[in-house]
Amino acid sequence: MTKKNFGKPPRTAYSLGGTEAENDWLLQDSFYESAQYQQIISRDDRKCFLVGRTGAGKSAILTRLEEENPEHIVRIDPDNLSLPYITSLDVIRYLTDLGVQLDHFFNALWKHVLLIEIIRHRYQVDSEEAKNRFLALISEKIKRDRSKQLALQYLEDFEGRFWVETDERVREITDRLESQIKDEAGVAIGNSIGKINLGASDTVLASSQERTELAARFQRIINDTQMARLNQMIKVLDSDILDSSGHFTYVVIDDLDKDWVDESISNDLIRCLFRAVNDLKKVQNLKVIVALRTNIFDYLDFGPKGGQEEKYRALTIRLRWTHADIERLLTERVKAAGLKFDTHGVSKLTDVLPSTNKTRGDALAFILRRTLMRPRDAISYLNECYQLNGGRPRISWDCIHQAQPYYSRGRLLALRDEWKPTFPGIDRVFELFRGASVKMDQDEFRKRLDEAVLLMADSGFSGTVWMTKLGEPILNSTDTDDWSEVYQPLTRMLFEIGFIGGSDRSSSHAVWSYEDPGFSESKSNLRAKHSVAPQRRRHTPTPRCDVRGGCTAFGGV
Repeated sequence: MTKKNFGKPPRTAYSLGGTEAENDWLLQDSFYESAQYQQIISRDDRKCFLVGRTGAGKSAILTRLEEENPEHIVRIDPDNLSLPYITSLDVIRYLTDLGVQLDHFFNALWKHVLLIEIIRHRYQVDSEEAKNRFLALISEKIKRDRSKQLALQYLEDFEGRFWVETDERVREITDRLESQIKDEAGVAIGNSIGKINLGASDTVLASSQERTELAARFQRIINDTQMARLNQMIKVLDSDILDSSGHFTYVVIDDLDKDWVDESISNDLIRCLFRAVNDLKKVQNLKVIVALRTNIFDYLDFGPKGGQEEKYRALTIRLRWTHADIERLLTERVKAAGLKFDTHGVSKLTDVLPSTNKTRGDALAFILRRTLMRPRDAISYLNECYQLNGGRPRISWDCIHQAQPYYSRGRLLALRDEWKPTFPGIDRVFELFRGASVKMDQDEFRKRLDEAVLLMADSGFSGTVWMTKLGEPILNSTDTDDWSEVYQPLTRMLFEIGFIGGSDRSSSHAVWSYEDPGFSESKSNLRAKHSVAPQRRRHTPTPRCDVRGGCTAFGGV
């Protein structure tokens, strides 16, 4: 892979780069290699799940890895996996409604995709001729091992067409399952295949006994997925395909947070991907890296189905940034931007920020207090300053204050976009806090939470499902109930997404989720001695006003 060339930006458009990796023309020249980056690229460190909030730098890390190791990267794009096709199939919905566990099938599907993509990359298999060369070479290597020879026949089960596009192979496997289910359904129900409609209505009409018998028959088909030969092929991958350090391969999977997966099945699909990746850790010269947004990872249900949740979390790197990390990252960007724009005398962060003084304090600390400690937030804030500053690299305190409401509005929209897949209609809840006090006491905060729960009475509110779950304790409460018990579920959600912070009455500093993720778990932190600070924007600086990464721009927008 050749390095991307975003070109030199126009002289009048000074900025610190783009906020998204794919559009960031400064990324190549200013990438900050944090300790977490070193950890994820390490061939010896087996941690392989990269989890972080939107804007935390997941895609930037994977882009850098790809640039630095162009001959050793396999990137799998979820858009090319036909996942919407899988989740929309009647047979998948039919089996799910019957209670058939599809984990075995999904796990095998992921292993198949990963295995074939690695083979294609390793041997440049892009035609039938290349496929035949690969099979001949591997067959010669494993000719004395009968079990490996049988495993290799797995590839021929698909007519050796593994050079075709990934989505075609995924569809082929899924269509084969559908045919098997229809055949079995025809035998079980006593109908011809052509008369069977695998829709949800079939399971509704079936008796309880019939449903149980059907589920058992179909579960056997799912469990008969050729996992044994797939697992044997993984051994071939380890000992005969990626058989030296020169063949070390990174497989990168990003963008699993798009809205192309049916929500009712997405949890199972992603969880089974984690299981498949864990099984592939035994391949010595392979590292599969999966990037996932925090809100999706936290809602994966490893417990009842996946088991051993602690094992998967032990393989996870959660992207977190310190003040020092972001300062170094911005310093690298200022240095790179100085070279791009030929700005004389601008080569470090202190060259673009106003000097620290007793009255106004430290400019970088002021900016970072108004972020969720993510690179995207800090870059966005400074770029807003440059928009107002006419593209000049040096900014003043006045510019920093003037940029605050524009930054704030953008961060509120970003927070909405980040969480609306999980909490549809979350923007309606945000609006209820417009004009809130800088620090709300319990009564004011409770009033706004009560209003949020009442949104369920509005037919236009799209978040009834999640609000019902979080608001049920409030609706069923009495005057004698403990406030912290009743309001914790909804409060915890708003805290965890970064919309509110909490503080002791005696403290001017609000605690935010990036500082203490477990703060809202303790009910004692929600009782009367504490107050709540919403993400808020002021036109004038005040030590009691914390504007964070999704700032709601309350009051006088």
